[in-house]
Amino acid sequence: MLVVDDNEDIALSMSMILKKIGHTVVVANDGEHAVAMAESFRPDVILMDIGMPRMNGYEACATIRKTEHGKRIHIIAVSGWGQEEDRKKSQDAGFDGHVVKPMEKATLERVIAEAKPHVGA
Repeated sequence: MLVVDDNEDIALSMSMILKKIGHTVVVANDGEHAVAMAESFRPDVILMDIGMPRMNGYEACATIRKTEHGKRIHIIAVSGWGQEEDRKKSQDAGFDGHVVKPMEKATLERVIAEAKPHVGA
């Protein structure tokens, strides 16, 4: 699993929760690093922040989707914004889901459980 957020505290918190529930987690702190990690680490799920410097989450998602492996990854947008127009923009950019942060452990577990049946589909 790949967690991408330019806020290192948020990325660390999400990765710690995911590790505690049994996932192998790699962290990236910007969109460019996320693209590189998606290719080298080949995660089945990516939790990606939208608002990041240099390459935002929309751009990173679109870039990852252009690769053969990227087409099979379940990519979830993680954002401070959750209005319908925000969710639509995420969907249009190629994200499989959209969740609003901050996320509690139960929300994170639910999002991952919902993603797992669709991985590779």
